[in-house]
Amino acid sequence: MWKYVKKYLFFAILAVLFMVGEVCMDLLQPALMSKIIDEGVLGTHNHGVTDLQYIWRLGLIMFGLVTLGAFFGALNNVFVHMTGQNVGNDIRKDCFCNIMTFSFSQIDKFGTGTLITRVTNDITQVQNFVSLFIRSMIRTTMLMFGSIYFMFQVNESFGWIVLCIFPLILGCILICLYKANPLFLQLQNRLDQINNIMQEDISGIRTIKACVREVYEKVRFGKANDELIKTQLQILIIFAFMNPIVNAFMYIIVVFILLVGSFEIDNGFASPGRIMAAITYATLLLNGVLMLVMLFQNISRGFASWKRVKEILKSVPELKDGNFKHIPFNHEKNKYLESNKDLPIQDILPQHGKIEFRNVSFAYPGSNRLALKHIHLTIYPGETLAIMGATGSGKTSLINLILRFYDVTSGAVLVDGTDVRAYQKKILRDKISVVLQKSELFHASIRENIAWGNREADDKAICQAAQIAQADDFITLMPDAYDTYVAEQGVSLSGGQKQRIAIARAILKSAEILIFDDATSALDLKTEDDLYTALQKITPYRTKIIIAQRIASVQKADRIVVLENGSISACGTHADLMKSSKIYRDIYDSQMGEGGESIA
Repeated sequence: MWKYVKKYLFFAILAVLFMVGEVCMDLLQPALMSKIIDEGVLGTHNHGVTDLQYIWRLGLIMFGLVTLGAFFGALNNVFVHMTGQNVGNDIRKDCFCNIMTFSFSQIDKFGTGTLITRVTNDITQVQNFVSLFIRSMIRTTMLMFGSIYFMFQVNESFGWIVLCIFPLILGCILICLYKANPLFLQLQNRLDQINNIMQEDISGIRTIKACVREVYEKVRFGKANDELIKTQLQILIIFAFMNPIVNAFMYIIVVFILLVGSFEIDNGFASPGRIMAAITYATLLLNGVLMLVMLFQNISRGFASWKRVKEILKSVPELKDGNFKHIPFNHEKNKYLESNKDLPIQDILPQHGKIEFRNVSFAYPGSNRLALKHIHLTIYPGETLAIMGATGSGKTSLINLILRFYDVTSGAVLVDGTDVRAYQKKILRDKISVVLQKSELFHASIRENIAWGNREADDKAICQAAQIAQADDFITLMPDAYDTYVAEQGVSLSGGQKQRIAIARAILKSAEILIFDDATSALDLKTEDDLYTALQKITPYRTKIIIAQRIASVQKADRIVVLENGSISACGTHADLMKSSKIYRDIYDSQMGEGGESIA
């Protein structure tokens, strides 16, 4: 934590200095009050006559000290907050930046709910700990030891009374903290469970309603919430017993001071003012002890939270960046292609968009089952390659390896002749535009959603991308056209509309590889055909990979790959596969009918 605090050490030191000033003002008050009572009111040094002038003079001094103490306290709060808030801000930013580097398996390991809890609640606890430590540690230490010191100055007997009972108070605090400390980590874990359920249920609310599972989810949330409250109550009960016990010890101190003080007055060794000062110092000591209790609570909870936050900060990305610098993408390639239409596609610009799978096998982390087995495949620049296969055959896994969402188990995936593991992840993914199975839209305008991957795009380019994606027609009919705001997760749009906006976003991104992972499943056949026709016309230079379930979506591709159980079963044109692949023919017959016409 020091790494973050030291950046704001100047603010922290100023906070400590002003706190020292505030506590000094507090500790001077009882001594002045003692003089006002003994010498001003009782007139012990004026033959028993009240000295109003003396009372006014010391009263004004006390007022000045209180005002100065308040000023010091206000400045202390300012610099404490500047330290704590900035430390929390830096930790939260670093946590978020580190999460953005996590692989999918690391995110799955932590869980969405716990990551949210750690970046919000846990960092807030750490932030509060830093602020309270700077403020309360100095104040508590000075109040306790200062009160005991001044108690000895007032009367040595009073000082020994405090010293005898003070260890009992500390012992009570330590026992309670020993009992409560393990519960703070448990409390944060319970909060993780609450957030996980909330995140799952809100994102899946439609499924819950469709399956009429509201009651089940209410019970599940209720149980998790009961566990949270149960843990919180355990902590509160422990400290509920502690505070009265500490108060009881402090009142015992006051009683003993009054008893001893009465004998001291009779024997001429004490005065009413000194007893009043001793009781006031005992009260300050009580405040210091209660503040110590609160400080230890926050220290325990703060360290429990810091341990959880540190797990994020210390986590190293599983997928290490390479250092390969790619060749800049040539936007004139389209013109080159148009002037060399008669050449085979693999003879034109062998780089920029070429993908190779060299004996690739892959299993997801924690699984012993291979999702892909011995894949050998070359996708040439400008080629349109379609991938078909049954559910679980490995289609999306193949795409994940190109984007390097995961690393291969064996073999190698090359983009433009370079292993994807050698690239910096940002550079690799800048070369690829992808539309995933689930169209992710953000709570922003349609214009911002389309421009998500290319912030420098102007309105003309955005509109052109929407036109290619067959989205312009429905967007212009909306109340605010391209400035229409999309609800969270795109719930204000239909499935087909979300897909077309996501496709427009991918088209707008300046990348030489374009991947559609079942991205047109919600489109009708005519709209889909218009999309692919426009796409091929506008961007023939891009390498296009299309994962689809419908024959109509893939039959115009340059080549079609059929996957079966993680292996390539067949590869060729539509006509080739109709002759050579039984799996492909079965898919064709099931969708188009034996007569070759589409089945409604």
